Amino acid sequence: MTDDTARGAGHESLTAARVAALVHGRLEGDGALAIGRVAPLARAERDALSFLAAPRYAAEAQATRAGAVLVTEALAAHVAQVPARIVVPQPHEAMLRVLPQLFRPSPVAPGVHPTAILGRGATLGDGVHVGPHVVVGDGATIGDRTVLQAGAWVGAGVRIGADCTLWPGVRCYPGTVLGDRVTVHANTVLGSDGFGYVQQGGAHTKIPHVGRCLVGDDVEIGANCAIDRGSIDDTIVGAGTKIDNLVHLAHNVHVGRLCLLMSQVGIAGSSRLGDGVVVAGQGGVAGHVAIGDGARIAAQAGVIGDVPAGGTWSGYPARPHREMLRAQAALLKLPALLRRLGAGGGA
Repeated sequence: MTDDTARGAGHESLTAARVAALVHGRLEGDGALAIGRVAPLARAERDALSFLAAPRYAAEAQATRAGAVLVTEALAAHVAQVPARIVVPQPHEAMLRVLPQLFRPSPVAPGVHPTAILGRGATLGDGVHVGPHVVVGDGATIGDRTVLQAGAWVGAGVRIGADCTLWPGVRCYPGTVLGDRVTVHANTVLGSDGFGYVQQGGAHTKIPHVGRCLVGDDVEIGANCAIDRGSIDDTIVGAGTKIDNLVHLAHNVHVGRLCLLMSQVGIAGSSRLGDGVVVAGQGGVAGHVAIGDGARIAAQAGVIGDVPAGGTWSGYPARPHREMLRAQAALLKLPALLRRLGAGGGA
């Protein structure tokens, strides 16, 4: 969160007392102080709300000029100079309750821009916004209150549920189905053909992709992602899953409910991720791999085999995290061991 991005069309103001009530915190200090934005400790001024959740930021907290700070009981002494201190068990979670009150999104007016193109038989629900240069293909269905921002392209027969937002440049190929309350950020491509070829007669012959790309309710997909349609099976993203920017899901991948896929993750074809799986940044999963419910894949891990439910795996090739740590520790001792062996051999 930065102070320069905190001012917007939906900007509002709260008192410190109102903030404390919102987060069910204990107010110490000036409850009438006006809060109009949020900012990190180092850049906050008197009209800003900040937070202190970890001891390593204690020095910044002692020097902050913030008007109000969300802080844990254990760290409250570090912000004694701040006019309003709001003591809560989890400052990060408390900030999540405040942000929607300070920064309400600007409303988007329903209607179809004159430059938009609507195909034959396309159906728009109530309150839909279709922005400049949007294309909605023949027979596509757009649910109530969905927003299609400038330049979005919705292919023939695509179905998009209610209360969705497609940001500029999103492409939904035919065969794509989005549930309700789905957000897709700029320039993401859904339902394009996967990478599948068979070598015939000395050439690579493309495998036709006739499956679908199915995205469940309450999914958010970041910018510049690519989620392929299935070849024969469907590619599926389960309800409540959140996908960061620059993620690729290949054909026939199934992602369960409530998963988290961080930036630059790649999941190869026909792999299966259970519910609640987390794959950290730059994690890679080979094709036809099964990852069990609740498993955690560490950053830059390379998964080439199945991962059991609840496991935490890291490294390449990925293996249980504690086992990988032991292997790395042993590897670091190898040069000293070789020197000792060499010295002994010379004797």
